[in-house]
Amino acid sequence: MLSHAPPSLIKPFLSRPFTGIITAATRLCSTARLNPPAGLCGLGSRPFAVCAAASMADSSSTTSGSSPKHVAGTWYSVPELRLRDHRFTVPLDYSLAASPKITVFAREVVSGDYLPNRDSMVGKEEQHLPYLLYLQGGPGFECMRPTESSGWIHRVCEEFRLILMDQRGTGLSTPLTPSSMSQFKSAKALADYLVHFRADNIVNDAEFIRVHLVPDTGPWTVLGQSYGGFCAVTYLSFAPQGLKQVLLTGGIPPIGNGCTADAVYRACREQLILQNEKFYKRYPQDIEVVHEVVKFLAESEGGGVSLPSGGFLTPRGLQTLGLSGLGSSTGFERLHYMFERVWDPPLVPGAPKQISYYFLKSFESWSSLDTNPLYALMHESIYCQGDASRWSAERMRDEDETKFDALKAAKEGRPVVFTGEMIFPWMFDEIHALKPFKEAANILAEKKDWPPLYDKKSLNDNKVPVAAAVYYEDMYVNFKLAMETASQIAGIRLWISNEYMHSGLRDNGSRVLDQLSGMLNGKKPLF
Repeated sequence: MLSHAPPSLIKPFLSRPFTGIITAATRLCSTARLNPPAGLCGLGSRPFAVCAAASMADSSSTTSGSSPKHVAGTWYSVPELRLRDHRFTVPLDYSLAASPKITVFAREVVSGDYLPNRDSMVGKEEQHLPYLLYLQGGPGFECMRPTESSGWIHRVCEEFRLILMDQRGTGLSTPLTPSSMSQFKSAKALADYLVHFRADNIVNDAEFIRVHLVPDTGPWTVLGQSYGGFCAVTYLSFAPQGLKQVLLTGGIPPIGNGCTADAVYRACREQLILQNEKFYKRYPQDIEVVHEVVKFLAESEGGGVSLPSGGFLTPRGLQTLGLSGLGSSTGFERLHYMFERVWDPPLVPGAPKQISYYFLKSFESWSSLDTNPLYALMHESIYCQGDASRWSAERMRDEDETKFDALKAAKEGRPVVFTGEMIFPWMFDEIHALKPFKEAANILAEKKDWPPLYDKKSLNDNKVPVAAAVYYEDMYVNFKLAMETASQIAGIRLWISNEYMHSGLRDNGSRVLDQLSGMLNGKKPLF
C-alpha cells in the first residue's frame, strides 16, 4: 500500500527562485542560514561553523584544478562509469582558526560508455551537470565503492554529477580505526577528538567541498540515506544556502532538545518485537535452534565462548544479530542461513559439541564494529543536543528485561528476542576491537554539552524543496517520530510506503528516486 502523507502533516510546498550564486566567503558568512544563532560566525559558542568552512575554501580551486587544500586526481573507469578522486584538507574543529587538519575524501562519478573502436571509455566529464552529494548511512561508515553503473547510482548519473563523500573518520577521510585510534595516549584525549565527528562537522565538510568543487560555488542536491538523512536535516537547519533540493530516504531524525535516544528506543521497541515475530513466523524451526545456542553459551565456561579475534560471544551478544538481521529486505534470510551452520558436525564419537568456526566468524563480520568502531563510539551521540545519552539503549533494555532476557526465554520455551539498532556498554568488553576504547565510550556517554544539530525555526521557515521516502515498517527510523519531525519542515513532501523497509534505496533505487524527484518537479501530484 502506497500513499502520500495526510494534509495535516504536510505544510504547503514553498517554491522559491534561486536568488543567485554565492561567490564570496563574506556572502556565505552573511547568509549562512536564515536566522543565524549567536556565535555562528565567531569562534566562541560553537553551534555551527559553516561560514568558517566557506572562508577557509580556496577560491582558486576549480573542478579542473587543485590547490593546497584540494587535490584532484585523474579520471579513471569502471564499467559504464567515469570516476575521479578528490582529497580536501579541512579543519578538525571549524571554530578554531589554528585547528589541526584532517583529510576528507570524495569521489566524483559520471556516466561513461565504452567505445570498442577506440578501446577506451568516454563519459560526461566535460558536461555541465548539476551536482548531487550522497550522504551515507551510519554513523561511522564510508561510502560504497562503485564497481559498475547499477542501482541508484545508475539512476543518479543519468542526471547528475554524483559526489560520494567518505564522512570524516571513515574510508579515506582520516579513518578512525582500532589501530589509528591507538595513537591517543589517554581516553580523554580520544574522547575530545571524537566529539568533532558528528553531523555538524560532516555538514561543515560538505560545505567546504561544495565551495571548492561546484562551479561558481552554486548549490547542489543532497541525497541522504538513513543517518545521511539526519545530516541532511542538519544541513537544512544551518546551511540552506548550499542546497538546491534535498532527497531523504529512511532518514528523518528526531529533533527534540536534550537527548532523544530514550524516546527513539521506546518508539522502536514495538517494531522490533514485530520484526522478531515475523522472523520466527517465517522460520519457526529457528526458535529451538536459538534456544539451543543460548543455553550452550550460558552453560559454557564464563558464560560464553571465545571468538576468532579474541572477543567473547555471550547470549546477550548473540541477540545483537538483530541489528542487521531484522531490518533489511534480505536480513531474515541471511540470519536463518547463518543459524543453519551454527554447529560443527560430530566427526568423532564422543567429541564435545561446539559452535562452528563459520558461525563465530560470521558473527564477528555481521556488524563491522571491528573495522568501523566509530559507529559504536558515536551512535547514541547522534541523538544528543545539550544532554547526555547515559547509555540509553542499556537503560531502555532494563525497562523490559523480562522480555529481553535470552536465557529466561530459552528455558521457558519463548522465542528469544533479538535486539535492534542498539549499542550497549558491555560490547566494549565482549568485542575485542572495542576493548581499548571502553573508557572513551563512557566519557562520551556522560557528555552533556553537545552542541545543537537541528534548528526548528530554520526548519519551520525552510524554503529548500525537500522530498522524503518514509518507510512505515522501518525498524531503525521510527515512523511516528519521523512524521513528527516532518511536520516541522516547511514544504516537505512525503512518500509513505510499506513496500520497502529501511533499505528501499538499495532494493529499488530507481523507483524510489523517480518517486521523490517526481514529487519535486511536479510530475507526481500531491494527492
